[in-house]
Amino acid sequence: MSSADQPPTDSTPTSTDYGDFEFIVVSNRLPVDRVTDDDGSSSWRRSPGGLVTALAPVMAKADGAWVGWHGAPDETLESFDEANMRLVPVPLSEEEVELYYEGFSNATLWPLYHDVIASPEFHRTWWDSYRRVNERFARATAAVASEGATVWVQDYQLQLVPKLLREARPDLKIGFFNHIPFPPLEIYAQLPWRRQVIEGLLGADLIGFQRPSDASNFLRCVRRFKGHTIKAQQVHVTGENGEFSYVSRAEAFPISIDAGAIAELARREDIIERSREIRRELGNPEHILLGVDRLDYTKGIGHRLKAYGELLEDGNITVEDAALIQVASPSRERVEQYRLLREDIEGAVGRINGTYDTMKNTAIRYLHHSYPVEEMVALYLAADVMLVTALRDGMNLVAKEYVAARTENRGALVLSEFAGAADTLRQAILVNPHDIDGLKAAIVKALTMPKAETTRRMRIMRRQVLQNDVERWSKAFLDALHNGHEEES
Repeated sequence: MSSADQPPTDSTPTSTDYGDFEFIVVSNRLPVDRVTDDDGSSSWRRSPGGLVTALAPVMAKADGAWVGWHGAPDETLESFDEANMRLVPVPLSEEEVELYYEGFSNATLWPLYHDVIASPEFHRTWWDSYRRVNERFARATAAVASEGATVWVQDYQLQLVPKLLREARPDLKIGFFNHIPFPPLEIYAQLPWRRQVIEGLLGADLIGFQRPSDASNFLRCVRRFKGHTIKAQQVHVTGENGEFSYVSRAEAFPISIDAGAIAELARREDIIERSREIRRELGNPEHILLGVDRLDYTKGIGHRLKAYGELLEDGNITVEDAALIQVASPSRERVEQYRLLREDIEGAVGRINGTYDTMKNTAIRYLHHSYPVEEMVALYLAADVMLVTALRDGMNLVAKEYVAARTENRGALVLSEFAGAADTLRQAILVNPHDIDGLKAAIVKALTMPKAETTRRMRIMRRQVLQNDVERWSKAFLDALHNGHEEES
């Protein structure tokens, strides 16, 4: 058993020896999926996703390692090499998956950080497991990091890791990126362990957020619950004796996608033909609307279906002229709240289709599946209107993928103002999804907007997405992390 895989303890991680890797990414999951072959043997395949795409070149150049759980509970694996990087599996027990991940991460922090759309639960056993798992991640990271290495910790499941790393390895450059929103002080204040989480995050030299408002929310919480001096987004962290220790900064770095790869797929003839086939399968309606979401209560799928159903009832659209495709990929199906959400969504789809379907046409084509990126791009090409109605979203990369795929600068994007993407995709039709009448009006506007206007808007949005891709995001963050260190030294 390697030092990275030792059983957990409640002590602060310590390290007496330096590791071999100059750049380490730490996330809840490793960037690979296990694949079982026909003969029963297993292998690893790189996971899809922008974060892996953005960081793979950095890994290749800088002796990179990735620390994370490999996805199977109650299994301990040694470190291994895959896709030009060292992968360091951190083991989790079945109980820890339940308490740390499904519990504290996704039933406490997730709803709390998404404006309590659902009520967060606060359980001390969940917090204890979260703390122990964060200690294990920090210990695994400290063991593989070379002297002066750069460590980039990802997301809300690991908010305690930066401080633990700073205590164990003060030589490290530590960055943290929060992929989901950070709540206002008045909401964050509900968390019983609010000070411990803030202390954990302040262990990072640079804390990145999706939106400036998220960074501002965090700094307000720092001021309220820790009392540190804050100047120009820099937190002057002091020790228990009140003496200055170091500077931690909080800034916005809006994440993006591998826009070039999406655009390249959108130009492939087989994918273009698949988009035409999708339209034929729906009876060649004049308009296709598309929603693509993880099945989550933050995504506003119910609000979208309500607005669409009322448009059909009002006669503003008909099933002969328009069809809505709703992709709702499975999510946290072991959690009761998500099972109930699925029942509600599927019930709403059934009621609308039962009322308005004809023998030839369907109102809503509901797809509870995950699809490969090629099929997703075909759907983006087939859709005249993209509906993103999130009630709260850190960014929403689907909106950016749709824009990147529209190589002919056609199509309209209806975008919630509560998604981080609304900060930069200002030519979208912005909407408050809680306002059902406003949402209905936005959908009608998207369907009836003159082609010259949709082309103008889409051209501006595509330029923004293509110029600010995920590689530029990662470079901006890492440059700021290193430049900040140089300035403070």
